[in-house]
Amino acid sequence: MRKRLCGLGMICVLAGLAVTALAALAVTAPAAMATPTERYLHVKVEDASKGESVNVNVPLSMAEKILPTINKGEMHNGHVKIGHADMDDVDIRALLDAVRTAPDNEFVTVKEKDQDVRVAKSNGNLVVHVRDASKGGQKVDITIPMKVVDALLSTAKDNELDVSAAIRALSDAGDALLVTVEDASQHIRIWVDSKGSQE
Repeated sequence: MRKRLCGLGMICVLAGLAVTALAALAVTAPAAMATPTERYLHVKVEDASKGESVNVNVPLSMAEKILPTINKGEMHNGHVKIGHADMDDVDIRALLDAVRTAPDNEFVTVKEKDQDVRVAKSNGNLVVHVRDASKGGQKVDITIPMKVVDALLSTAKDNELDVSAAIRALSDAGDALLVTVEDASQHIRIWVDSKGSQE
């Protein structure tokens, strides 16, 4: 049971890494003109306590071209390297294959005094929900299409995620709300649609 929970915990880590890579790209890439059928990655961050907000709208076609040019830190040639400590003794490809071929289901549900965690597969998506009262009522919702998760591992080495392939898969995924994070003062939202702005 402990190994199973560890493996399912890696799903959460993988989903979090995918979202982090997408958000990092959105923050580093400027917006550009594109055709009406273009898909966009949007990031909106609002911090009420500081009176600050950040809005980013990146065409996915531009993101796909820019990613291979970024070679800094763990990012290189459109891939993100995962630390060995996070991957030790876990066969991510086998784990994801098991999730992909499993029927829709709640795989993990943890309820504690201050925290609720849910990891599930629903309608072809990997879904992670976290509610943490100890962190100011923080709410995290992640929904990533399984084909995007598959793409992250498609051509990458064992300790890498292929972010460029995930961007290509996102282009075909339709409108999707990928991530929301909310607490007492901050609200973060990451989504994909065909609109060039956040209006």
